[in-house]
Amino acid sequence: MPNPKRKFSRSRTRKKRTHDRHKLAVLHLSECPRCHQRRRPHRVCGNCGYYDGEPVIKL
Repeated sequence: MPNPKRKFSRSRTRKKRTHDRHKLAVLHLSECPRCHQRRRPHRVCGNCGYYDGEPVIKL
């Protein structure tokens, strides 16, 4: 397997890494089957307090 001829400089390595961890991620939202509000998947609905068809939070 070929090896690089020269070591990557510290600034070049950091430039390469900045795009992976520090960019903003797209927030994925799904619809609550009970109240039809947008919510994050696999989370309790903040509007009605239900998760997987069962009440979790009393509002």
